[in-house]
Amino acid sequence: MSRAVNLRRVTGLGRVGRLRGLARRRPRVDLSHPARSPLGSSVVNCVTYRDGRRLSVPGDAADAVKRVRESGEGFVWLGLHEPTSREFAGVAELFDLHPLAVEDAVEAHQRPKLERYGETLFAVLKTVRYVEHEELTATSEVVDTGEIMVFVGTDFVVTVRHGRHGSLGPLREGLEADPARLAQGPSAVLHAVADQVVDDYLRVVDSVQGDMDRVETEVFAEHGARVDPGRIYQLKRELLELKRAVVPLGRPLEELATRPSRVVAPEIQAYFRDVADHLQRATEQTAAFDDLINSILQAHLARVTVAQNEDMRKITAWAAIVAVPTMVCGMYGMNFDHMPELHWRYGYGMVVGVISVACLVLYRAFRRSGWL
Repeated sequence: MSRAVNLRRVTGLGRVGRLRGLARRRPRVDLSHPARSPLGSSVVNCVTYRDGRRLSVPGDAADAVKRVRESGEGFVWLGLHEPTSREFAGVAELFDLHPLAVEDAVEAHQRPKLERYGETLFAVLKTVRYVEHEELTATSEVVDTGEIMVFVGTDFVVTVRHGRHGSLGPLREGLEADPARLAQGPSAVLHAVADQVVDDYLRVVDSVQGDMDRVETEVFAEHGARVDPGRIYQLKRELLELKRAVVPLGRPLEELATRPSRVVAPEIQAYFRDVADHLQRATEQTAAFDDLINSILQAHLARVTVAQNEDMRKITAWAAIVAVPTMVCGMYGMNFDHMPELHWRYGYGMVVGVISVACLVLYRAFRRSGWL
């Protein structure tokens, strides 16, 4: 069975043209997965580009690849969203993708990385999105993550997206509006994807700054000791999720910017250095947030400890004051016949007066020392 036939059977890419026509005739499509392609499959788009211009090529993805390779010009950009192993098998065979990279692309949950398999680059980028919330709680989701895998060859780009955000549709439109940039080949697409991902990092970092400021203000407010520590821990967990996405991407971008590769145009490498600079800013801010949230947590625990000490001092002071009448009343409750002033008419008043004066003296002493 030929590659083209297998691709049509396994992934349904052979029906892309007919499905597009069907999608245009139907004004509304009911999809089980709202983030998937209007084609009703994992295929989001399959387009051929030559000299930065989008071409209308009849047939399926296999036909498009065949035409590009026969002419020796242009490249094919195939976009997929959360494909299954069965759906991706034909794509892997068509573009001769390495089995290990294919496994990573299908299963997802990978850390950012860059791997080389012959003449093919395989890049994994973690996407992030700030989750809006009215108030930070102990269960609030602050950062939502996804993944974009990019296979880059000399005449093709395959993007595999996981998650409900990080759509590449606007990115594709922006590249098509700049033919000179798109004419630089598949590496221009890889740069555009990396640039969009890092820009999203910066936007999320700026949004998280607001949560950090609010938590810091609450902790150092007058009643900061009453702040729920679960909120601080939750923000720290979300920052850790952001850090896992941002920090590991530094090495792949550095490699793309400095290490020569056949599939990366030399003029594109300078742009990767610019993306790496932006990533460095996001990395530094994320690290600063991590240090700051640790300091906020320690400050909160210190304020709780101080508040507890103040409460214990007040309790101790009142206990000392109460001990005076307790002691005096305890002595006169022993029921001895011969006790001082026991039969004196003013003895009761005297005892009450002594107790009152002693308690007042102790109260003023504790008040002066700051215990009350």
